[in-house]
Amino acid sequence: MTELASASKRPRPEFRNINALSDLPTYRLPPAGWVSILHRVSGVIMFILMPFIIWMFDTSVSSEISFAKFSSAFTVGLGFVPGWFIKLVALAIIWAYLHHFIAGLRHLWMDINHAVSKEFGRSSAIVTLTLGSVLTLALALKLFGAY
Repeated sequence: MTELASASKRPRPEFRNINALSDLPTYRLPPAGWVSILHRVSGVIMFILMPFIIWMFDTSVSSEISFAKFSSAFTVGLGFVPGWFIKLVALAIIWAYLHHFIAGLRHLWMDINHAVSKEFGRSSAIVTLTLGSVLTLALALKLFGAY
């Protein structure tokens, strides 16, 4: 009986180390993997740009004069930094916040409802990536003056 049981068993999968140069270009990461990695990246971006966020908040609410300085930074620039670059940094903060917030809500939903399945992970990851991208695009259009 043990021979029959061992003969019908499938062979165990073989795991090996991934070579960054040869394996990663062809490796297809699932959407949930992208959300997980981007959640970490967005957290790092928000942490690194925290001084810029504090400067933007302080300058925008201190006085009318500082708000005018804040507004002109986005059009004219600050010193040697052009205005379009400041807009790109602000857009990076916008994307990081939106993605981190939406992915965080996804994780909370999965934790609260015990919704840990491959199907839900894939579909919620696609919703997270799409919603974050669409909201970032809408705010980018507003930031760069399209409407």
